[in-house]
Amino acid sequence: MNKNIKFVLLFSFVFSFFGVKMNAQLKTGDLVDGIAVVVGDEIILESDIEDQANFSKQQGADVSNRCEFIEGIISNKLLIYEAKRDTLIENRSAALKENANQKYTQILGQFPDERTMLSTYKFRTSFEMKNAIEKIDSDNYYGQSKYGRITDKADVTPNEVTDFFNTFKQQLPEVKDEVSLSQISMYPKLTDAHKNEIIARLNKIKADILAGETFESQARIYSEDPGSASNGGLYTNISKGKMVKPFEAAALNLQEGEMSDPVESDFGYHLIQLVKKSGKNYDARHILLKAEPNEAEIATAKKELDSIRTLIIDGKMTFKEAAFRFSDDKKTKFNAGVLTAEDGSDRLEKLNLPPTIAYQIAGLNVGDTTDVFTDTVPQDRKIVSIIKVDGVIAAHQLDIATDYDRIKQMALNKKKNEMVEKFVKEKLPNTFISINDRYKDCVFKTDWRKSTETK
Repeated sequence: MNKNIKFVLLFSFVFSFFGVKMNAQLKTGDLVDGIAVVVGDEIILESDIEDQANFSKQQGADVSNRCEFIEGIISNKLLIYEAKRDTLIENRSAALKENANQKYTQILGQFPDERTMLSTYKFRTSFEMKNAIEKIDSDNYYGQSKYGRITDKADVTPNEVTDFFNTFKQQLPEVKDEVSLSQISMYPKLTDAHKNEIIARLNKIKADILAGETFESQARIYSEDPGSASNGGLYTNISKGKMVKPFEAAALNLQEGEMSDPVESDFGYHLIQLVKKSGKNYDARHILLKAEPNEAEIATAKKELDSIRTLIIDGKMTFKEAAFRFSDDKKTKFNAGVLTAEDGSDRLEKLNLPPTIAYQIAGLNVGDTTDVFTDTVPQDRKIVSIIKVDGVIAAHQLDIATDYDRIKQMALNKKKNEMVEKFVKEKLPNTFISINDRYKDCVFKTDWRKSTETK
């Protein structure tokens, strides 16, 4: 693809710890392999470059041009440096550190012990791993914040969209096969007898704690929360609004050291102990027993949704009305049940559909609705759903007549990145930049070394 159209990737801040093994940091010695670039007081290690290159490769990006890739990292780092100096961007260092600790705990919950986890990710200590998580989250936050501040007022006119299309239409990517889908999803409801059984189990655990067992030990044994069980159920420095409302209301009504009765939330039933309250934040332990429906409860939910499907098929209720009245999916029930991609578009690439949905709609035509099926959503919750096929869009070259919104977004992205490039160039004369001599043969788009030489 022509370099002029690489605007979509140039200033991308999408780095995810969970999708990356951070290979450069995984190898002994790589953490001290030397400084590649210094931007202001921000340091880019050789291992940082390897981390981001490995992640980009996993996402399908071409990183074969090492110099071009490094230049993108330098640009991002300059934004991060400026963001930390911007008084209108909140300093979230403490929150980022705490968030890294919580992510670490969540990952730990997926392993039998800490040694196994560290060995799998090839970190030598928990400190190294937490520090790596915090660094990525920090760069994401500050880079995105500054990018947003610079491009906040960016917009494109219809004429600019047309000009963009006419200029780049030969380079625009082909759209792969897509579909537009709507869904209605319902969580199977537990019977009163089942709820009472879970509550009784929690009350027994509570009685054991009151009789001398520690809350921490019981959480390690019984809690079904992978993010905190291995840590004795502990969450620290919780800010108000972070936890689901029933949990927060119960926790903040306790005295330090006091334990709640069983509390119901979307995740199941909790036993909560307030550890410490300090200003707007608090520490709490909890024991979670998930409210997992049994086969009979799932069958009841499927029968109920099937009757709703029949009303839709018979024309007695529209899909939109049914989604609003019955769907438990908060993301779609107020939007006629329409499923959307990350960019907000209602066009979903077929190859990227979740396997269950792809299987269910196979062979269906526009207007068809699937039978009721069972699926598993985040937090391992069971759900029953129906999907309606609203549209089928065959693979085609992007065209302004049929893909205006998508082309408009690409034109806007280009304008935003031009604004950021301009900002970077304006800041260069007053920013110290040092690039290791191993990159002396690189021909960069921006003359970073000129900035260095003027210091």
